[in-house]
Amino acid sequence: MKIACTFEKMLPLSELKPHPKNRNKHPSEQIDSLAKLIKYQGIRHPIIVSNTSGFIVAGHGRLAAAKKLGLKEFPVDWQDFESEEQEYAFLQSDNAIALWSELDLAGINADIVDFGPDLEIDLLGIQNFALDPAEKFNAMNEWDGMPEFNQDNLKPSRQIIVSFKNDKDVEEFAKLINQSLTDKTRSIWYPAVERRVLKDQIY
Repeated sequence: MKIACTFEKMLPLSELKPHPKNRNKHPSEQIDSLAKLIKYQGIRHPIIVSNTSGFIVAGHGRLAAAKKLGLKEFPVDWQDFESEEQEYAFLQSDNAIALWSELDLAGINADIVDFGPDLEIDLLGIQNFALDPAEKFNAMNEWDGMPEFNQDNLKPSRQIIVSFKNDKDVEEFAKLINQSLTDKTRSIWYPAVERRVLKDQIY
């Protein structure tokens, strides 16, 4: 296994002691993903052991992943703590502080475009992450090379509101302008123009 981190000593996994007060739980899916990342990246973080207690204070997940990979030993770094309280605070804060961060998934989607199809999504270590094709597709690029299109001005130059006292007046007005007016008619053009049916424009 490639080792890409600094460490003090390679220690057999059997000699590494998990901290009895470690409250971080590692589901099997996380350990599977971590093992895959270690296999791909090599070991980039040592397990940290306290000189005060001799227990692991950072790296319980790495230990579980190492066992899953069938490793016999793992790089270890020993650190001093001024008190049992400081050791405990580091143990819990090392787990908890990472939960404060928030991944910019849209940014990651945009980044992936630069790496091509060879990058495995699972190697990002993001749970349930799926590449959003919308982030890779720029619709504006589809207009490259298209001919210019000038649309006629469809706005009226003037509008007049006409009110009717009764239906008979509406019928007489319809005959006068030679157009059909129904109960649903709310506006018309004069002279009459061809109406577009939007559903006919759908492809």
